[in-house]
Amino acid sequence: MKILDHKIDFAVILSVTNANPNGDPLNGNRPRQNYDGHGEISDVAIKRKIRNRLQDMGEAIFVQSNDRKSDQYNSLRERADGNAELEKILKSKSSSNDDFAKIACQEWLDVRSFGQVFAFKSSDKGASVSVGVRGPVSIHTAVSVDPVDITSMQITKSVNSEPGKERGSDTMGMKHRVDYGVYIFYGSINTQLAEKTGFTNEDADKFKQALATLFENDASAARPDGSMEVHKVYWWEHSSKLGQYSSAKVHRSLQIKSQVETPKSFGDYSIQLYELEGLKVEIIDGL
Repeated sequence: MKILDHKIDFAVILSVTNANPNGDPLNGNRPRQNYDGHGEISDVAIKRKIRNRLQDMGEAIFVQSNDRKSDQYNSLRERADGNAELEKILKSKSSSNDDFAKIACQEWLDVRSFGQVFAFKSSDKGASVSVGVRGPVSIHTAVSVDPVDITSMQITKSVNSEPGKERGSDTMGMKHRVDYGVYIFYGSINTQLAEKTGFTNEDADKFKQALATLFENDASAARPDGSMEVHKVYWWEHSSKLGQYSSAKVHRSLQIKSQVETPKSFGDYSIQLYELEGLKVEIIDGL
């Protein structure tokens, strides 16, 4: 497999309908907003969804959610110890951090994509380790095109969690949702870091597929099926390692604006893509 030898930029346009795309635990799990009222989805939440999609596609993932893990390991340390080559390094006092990073990148796609900090304390099975891997894929926080309206409702449970004659305080709660919003996030893939982690052209294709299917198999009480939708993925492949243009200029070439005062559907937005000479863009429709 050929190591990625050209810079890639990308952008994803998605919509939210009556869902909580990314709750803020420090604010009662209300959908995230910036000070201007625009909705936000953190880059960490986006990476989590990408990892889940890659895992659904059969790829080996290091940082797995507990409710979606595909192996018997209950922690990152156990998953690292489960690799025979890494276990030898963890038990050895002479192996280098570079050896550890190289094997981890070969084993797990999310490590060679996003990077990973391996910080494990010493245990019965091995010594302590502190290894940092910088990944080639960087992703921005998703921000809504317009300020979003958030609806909150009080909810109750029909049964107590603990025995008692009266309803306990835990039977009452709040649920929040974004009525409608169109969000966009950007990202890029750096060739210098791709060379270090072994990120390949095939990995980039898998990553592109994951972006186009970002919300498949992602339903929850806060995000019912169909409430989150990827509409467009824009994929720019440069002709050189450094690229013909800066990522900022490439990302600015995509403009999306609302055409009505209160947009309620994706058709209420206009998308303008300005051509950059010598740089082709692939446009992929979401499912």
